[in-house]
Amino acid sequence: MTECRPLGFLIGLPFALIALVLSLVGAVIWVIGSVLSCLCPCCICFAGLANFAVALVKLPIKVLRWFTDQIPC
Repeated sequence: MTECRPLGFLIGLPFALIALVLSLVGAVIWVIGSVLSCLCPCCICFAGLANFAVALVKLPIKVLRWFTDQIPC
């Protein structure tokens, strides 16, 4: 059976909601960066921008995992 840490999940939930808003911003940045990189493939900065946006999209899950790892069962 996997480890159960509901307290870490509940404490991290407000921070995950904030991270969710940031992930939506990241999704918008990713779409804009993808369109711009298709229009001008010679600009490498758009690829870096898209990678940053993907990291923002993954942020809520990272926040919840960090909080659940901090609280022992």
